[in-house]
Amino acid sequence: MGYVLGLQCRECGRQYPKEPLHVCEFCFGPLEIVYDYEQIRRVLSRETIARGPRSMWRYQPLLPLDGDPTVGLQVGFTPLIKAKRLGKVMGLNNLYIKNDCVNHPTLSFKDRVVAVAVSKAKEFNYDTVACASTGNLANSVAAHAAEAGLKSYIFIPADIEMTKVVGTLIYGTTLVGIRGVYDEVNRLCSEIAANFPWAFVNITIRPFYGDGSKTFGYEIAEQLGWKAPDHVVIPVAGSSLITKVWKAFNEFAHLGLIDEVKTKIHAAQASGCAPVTTAIKENRDFIKPVIPNTIAKSIAIGNPADGYYGIKTVKESGGYGEDVADDEIVECMKLLAQTEGIFAETAGGVTLGVARKLVAQGRIQPDDVTVLAITGNGLKTQEAVMGDVGSPILIDPRLSAFQDLFNGKEGK
Repeated sequence: MGYVLGLQCRECGRQYPKEPLHVCEFCFGPLEIVYDYEQIRRVLSRETIARGPRSMWRYQPLLPLDGDPTVGLQVGFTPLIKAKRLGKVMGLNNLYIKNDCVNHPTLSFKDRVVAVAVSKAKEFNYDTVACASTGNLANSVAAHAAEAGLKSYIFIPADIEMTKVVGTLIYGTTLVGIRGVYDEVNRLCSEIAANFPWAFVNITIRPFYGDGSKTFGYEIAEQLGWKAPDHVVIPVAGSSLITKVWKAFNEFAHLGLIDEVKTKIHAAQASGCAPVTTAIKENRDFIKPVIPNTIAKSIAIGNPADGYYGIKTVKESGGYGEDVADDEIVECMKLLAQTEGIFAETAGGVTLGVARKLVAQGRIQPDDVTVLAITGNGLKTQEAVMGDVGSPILIDPRLSAFQDLFNGKEGK
C-alpha cells in the first residue's frame, strides 16, 4: 500500500493527480510528492523501521510507490563511519562519513533515486526508461533497467570519464554521447521526452525519482541514534540531493522519529562549476548559469534544475556554500583515502575540501557532529588522480633487491 495523495506545485500549490507529471501547467513550477503523513504515522515507528530490510526500503511508507519495489531491493543502508583519523587532521571530534561509495549496485547514491524511479516506471507501465546524465546516473539507470527487463536510452556529454562510459555500456543499454555540456544534453532530453513515450527518470517522473534521495538523510538520522547531525556537507550538482536530505530530517521530526532539526546544510561545489555556492556567497536567491570547467564532472551542471531550492535549503538551515579548485579536489581525494581508506570520486574531494574550508572559517566547531556526504566511488574517476599518486617501484625478483630498496627507504 502506498501513501501518496498526489502531486503539488512547489510554487503556486496547485494540486495534481498521481501521474507521470513534473511541471505545473499554470506557473511552470516543479511538482513534488504529497504524502498522507497521518496514515504514515500509524504504520511507521523506530521499531518497524528496525525490523525492516537492511536497505533503503526500510523507509518504504515514505517513498512514492503504490506497491512493493520491483528493482533495487538491496540499495541503500550504506555505512556511516566515524572518521577518527580524518577528524584528527581536521580538528573535528565528531566527524562522520556517509559512504555511498559502496552503494549497490553501481557504487553511487544515484542507485537510491533510480531504484524508486524504475520501480515507479513499471507501475506506470512504461517499457523504456531514459535519462540525461553526467555519469553516475547513466550507470544506475542502465543497471536497473537491465534488472527490470526494460529498454533504456541514456544521454551523456561525450567527454565524461571512460570508466563511466564502460560502466554504462556493460548493461546493454543504448548510450548516446552529445557534443556539449550537460545542460545541452538535458535540454535535448526534454525535447525527446516530449516526443517519445519513455520514462525519463530525471524529467518525466522526476518528482518520484527525487524522493529516493531522502533515504540518504533517513539513514544518517537512524545511524546517529535517531538524531539529526549539527552539519551535513553535500556535493551539489542539480541541487536535488541537498534539498531531499533537508526534507528527510524534517519529515522524521514531523513524524516524531527524531527531535527538532537544528542541522546546518552546507553546499559543496567545484570552483570550475559553482553556480549555487556563488549565489549563496553573494546572497542571491537566483542562479547565474555557468559553463563547467572542472575535473569534478559528476557535479558539473552549470544551470541546475533545483538550484533555487538548493539555495533556499542552505539559507533555511543556516548553512553555507563553498567551492574548491581542482588541485584541492585531488589533494582531498588523497587525504580521504590515506586517512580513512575510502577512495571517493572527484565529488568526494569537493565535499572534503569544502568541509575543510568551513572548519577554517569557524562555521564548523570541533565538537559539532558533522557528516560528509560521499556520493560516488573513486574507481569511476581514476583519470583525475593518475598523475598525482606516483608509480610502482620496480625491482628484480631477488631478496637482495628488496633488501636494498628497504634499507634505502628506511635510511631516509
